[in-house]
Amino acid sequence: MTELAINGGAPTRTTPYAVRTTMGEAEKQAVMEVMDSGHLSGFFGSPGPQWLGGPKVQEFERKWADKYGFGHAISVNSWTTGLMTAVGAVGIGPGDEVIVSPYTMSASATAILFYGGIPIFADIDPDTFNLSAESIAARITPRTKAIMVVHIFGQAADMDPIMALARKHNLKVIEDAAQAPGVHYKGKPVGTIGDIGGFSLNYHKHIHTGEGGMLVTNDARLALRCQLIRNHGENLIEAQGVEDLTNMLGSNYRLTELQAAIGLAQLDRLDNYLETRQRLAAHFGARLAGIPGLTPAKVADGAEHAYYLYPVKYDAAVTGISRAAFVRAVNAELPTPTIWEQTGFVEAYVKPLYLAPLYQQKIAIGSKGFPWTANPDVHYDYSRGICPVVERMHFEELIYTPLMREPLSEADIDDFVAAIRKVLSQPQALQGK
Repeated sequence: MTELAINGGAPTRTTPYAVRTTMGEAEKQAVMEVMDSGHLSGFFGSPGPQWLGGPKVQEFERKWADKYGFGHAISVNSWTTGLMTAVGAVGIGPGDEVIVSPYTMSASATAILFYGGIPIFADIDPDTFNLSAESIAARITPRTKAIMVVHIFGQAADMDPIMALARKHNLKVIEDAAQAPGVHYKGKPVGTIGDIGGFSLNYHKHIHTGEGGMLVTNDARLALRCQLIRNHGENLIEAQGVEDLTNMLGSNYRLTELQAAIGLAQLDRLDNYLETRQRLAAHFGARLAGIPGLTPAKVADGAEHAYYLYPVKYDAAVTGISRAAFVRAVNAELPTPTIWEQTGFVEAYVKPLYLAPLYQQKIAIGSKGFPWTANPDVHYDYSRGICPVVERMHFEELIYTPLMREPLSEADIDDFVAAIRKVLSQPQALQGK
């Protein structure tokens, strides 16, 4: 039996995995067209035709909206500011509660805090890792104003029961589809199944403009409010005839012409990227099926998956190898990654958000406990144990891989599976590690 690489043996694979690159001639030509024009941004923060941005920004927004049938697309300079814009646009204010997943990037929850809202963390489904409708239902109070659904790892959440809850309780629904561009749920593109949603365009997403984001909605009123928040709305409310001034204190969340030009070129390749990831994921899942202790990613009925990451549930009691030792041993069988490219498996995902100091100490805006002090008679519990499924996934079961991506092939995935099988065949060699 070949000795494990982590113990000094030869690794399963020595050839580095191909680095993912998405910038090509189309992007170069698009950028040079903007450079030659001399107009790197087309926004004015005042009334007039340029308050909606330059020609590339507006073309990018139209192309995104037309591609998926969205009523409106509004570009922003990051998906973090996109989330903040969405929260502001739906009218969240001090003391309003917004239900959100604790197993997501921190900005999903901090966007709520920026408007004085209070994140209420609901638990996730153990198979899809998306918010559980049952857990959402248990968190709804008279103070609840919205639900933020995160389509985590690229899989569409089960939206029907969530939307039923929203309609029953008159709640707004924000879809954080940062990791799920081009994904559908029961034939509907994610992003506007709820009231408003959007996508990330930062460096390691499916397509990117370096940094950036794209809000989408079918609600003309919400679209206008997003455009105002994005670009100094306080200067434009009279010209736009806006009477509801809630959260109309704007900022500068504007995308540049350079970024929009890159985005236009990138968007043309999104379908091919998704096809590649779904094909590789299907191959990987089929090869993992039947391996004791590893449960491949599950795609829920009616949902599509973009495979931003491929999650796997790991059972150390079955394999006889601790999760940490397994991940280290598998990764040792593969080439050392660059600082930009992860290889093999990663242990867990983000720590449940409510365990961060921000929530444990309830210090966010200022030093006196705002926004939680907006509801002084309410005790907000962020203690360990409030979301047991999230905690089990994070501390015990979940591992994931970013290798379901272009330009890799099925043969590359086969090497990964060979490394997994090699490690699992020698649990005794990892005792005590």
